[in-house]
Amino acid sequence: MDKRKKKYLITMVIIVILLSGGFLFYTLSGQKGSNQKFRFVKVERGDIQFVVTATGTINPVINVLVGSQVSGTIKALYADFNSQVKEGQVIAQIDPAIFEAQVEQGRANVLGAQANLINARANLENVKANLVKAEVAVLDAKRTLERNRPLVEKKVIAQATMDTAQTNYDLAVAQREVAKAQVESATAQVESSKAQIEQAKAALKVSETNLRYATIRSPVNGIVISRNVDVGQTVAASLQAPTLFTIAKDLTEMQVNTNISEADVGRIAVNQEAFFTVDAYPEKTFRGKVSEIRNAPITVQNVVTYDVIIQVNNKDLKLKPGMTANVSVLIEHKEGVLKISNAALRFRPSAPKIKETGGIGKVDTTQKQRSSEQVTSPKGEKERTGRVWVLSQGGSPTPVSITLGVTDGTFSELVGGGLQEGMDVIVEETSGQKPKTQSGSAAPTMRGIR
Repeated sequence: MDKRKKKYLITMVIIVILLSGGFLFYTLSGQKGSNQKFRFVKVERGDIQFVVTATGTINPVINVLVGSQVSGTIKALYADFNSQVKEGQVIAQIDPAIFEAQVEQGRANVLGAQANLINARANLENVKANLVKAEVAVLDAKRTLERNRPLVEKKVIAQATMDTAQTNYDLAVAQREVAKAQVESATAQVESSKAQIEQAKAALKVSETNLRYATIRSPVNGIVISRNVDVGQTVAASLQAPTLFTIAKDLTEMQVNTNISEADVGRIAVNQEAFFTVDAYPEKTFRGKVSEIRNAPITVQNVVTYDVIIQVNNKDLKLKPGMTANVSVLIEHKEGVLKISNAALRFRPSAPKIKETGGIGKVDTTQKQRSSEQVTSPKGEKERTGRVWVLSQGGSPTPVSITLGVTDGTFSELVGGGLQEGMDVIVEETSGQKPKTQSGSAAPTMRGIR
């Protein structure tokens, strides 16, 4: 039994020694970097497009607000939501009783003014006749005066007779002047009567216009998208015309009103392609073109944006007014260019100092941080510098400086540098079984990329 125990103990000791040696060898080889691993991506060729994104609202190209120019009670409605209407079609009726009475009163006033004109003209003719009689009386009195003057000198008649003739002449002249004044007054009365007729006609026209306005007609061909009144409701147009209906002229042509930030509006141009999605059809992408860039600034909480109009074809009528659109305006599109994953631009090896290619010098962690900032926070220039890491023949990461173009948020265009299509670049470093993920660095973006 003692020999067996000794053999057993010796065997156990040998096993422990072998296991300890293997563990020590595995640990030392791990410290030498034999288990250091990297994950790579290849430099590839493909398409990149740079877009500016924003949100917007879908609206009809022409939106007509139909109101009422007169006050009254809604007597009838002939259109409702989604009603197709034609230009001139009656869509509502305001109770016309008051306006009809005003028209009748206006017509009566016109007739009264016309009767006054007839009377004024008759009076004018009468005073003209009186003037003629006054003229005859003056001539008769003058002849009598002229005939008595030599007789009184010869003392054939008395002086009293001469004085009477003179008085009669003066009185006839005065009556003639009165008759002339009456003619002028009668003439003025005729003109006044004419003016009263025109005034009565104008008042009648106003009444007829108000009566016509009591019938609400559609000003355009379109579809009713909003009705704001009901039968029996009173509308008051004393201060401003109340809106009764909202009519979209043509829903087959729509526009998207987007708010583009001041940082991105400089990249927008008329006729640029745009595409967007709406929550109602998340699987469908709608396309349009930039038609207008409005200059009026819109400031909300110190953020300045500009209204950019995008024209959209809506022949299938899927888009409805008021929908929220997630818009992307295509600024630049490149096909078949070399591109590199932005993950490679974020990678930084764990070693504090690594030699650059060509023996130019060493890069400390501060320099690497500045390089990362340059890549992850570009200012939108078409070309910018960056740094990626490749694996050298000795198995250590080696930095390569590159020049970048546009980015779509996932890939960046490779404009220049020491990389070629198909080359492997490091995107992640792992040790053993546990991957080591870089943290604290944001993805490379450009203004307009959300």
